[in-house]
Amino acid sequence: MNGPSQTYWRWPGWPRLGYTLLLSCAQGLWFTLIYGGADRITAQHSYRVRVHLDIETAIPFVPASVVGYMSLYLLFSAAPFILRTRRELEALTFALAAVTLAAGPCFLLLPVETAFPDAGELGAWTGPVRFAKQLALRNNCFPSLHFAFAVVCVSIFARQAALLGKAVLWLWAGGIAASTLLLHQHYVLDLVGGFLLALAGVWLVYDRLTKTDLPRREPNASAQPSPGSRAAGLMFPAR
Repeated sequence: MNGPSQTYWRWPGWPRLGYTLLLSCAQGLWFTLIYGGADRITAQHSYRVRVHLDIETAIPFVPASVVGYMSLYLLFSAAPFILRTRRELEALTFALAAVTLAAGPCFLLLPVETAFPDAGELGAWTGPVRFAKQLALRNNCFPSLHFAFAVVCVSIFARQAALLGKAVLWLWAGGIAASTLLLHQHYVLDLVGGFLLALAGVWLVYDRLTKTDLPRREPNASAQPSPGSRAAGLMFPAR
């Protein structure tokens, strides 16, 4: 077994956190340009494509699923605590950016027809659900970038995890997928497209950018594992 300094979770240090924030801002601007731009263009016409099946209209609307839906951003925030090198963080950002770019033409050519009415008052869930739906816009459904981003992150993060850790991460991704259906934000075909797009992004971008990154883990003598890190090491030991 690896020593405590080789735990899966590790404090990255403030410089690495600052660099991660810079990369996140760049990806956020890129996402806004592609995703928001496509929505703005498709809003100028009424052409829509049906991608849902009749059976999907029977899926119940579950406002509480917004918790799982928004957990994608918690998944994003884990990156600097798992990935050890700048190249890995950069490769993750480029993979997300490439997935975003590839989805853009699909949003323009296949603006999706909405199968569900707008949610009304939902009590305590009204604010969170409306906020989540405003972030997701309306017609940019196929492929699901929300699920694609989750799969990109999980497929990369799970590589260094033990078997139980891999299961937890993929269950998390599955929960995010389910939440998009239960919020009536996406359809099954959107998820299939997002999953395939994510795998392509990891293989064509992340793997190619990191294959020469040897050694993959940078030493960080100042990082001291916390008791929680040691416990997490049982599920997510470094390989």
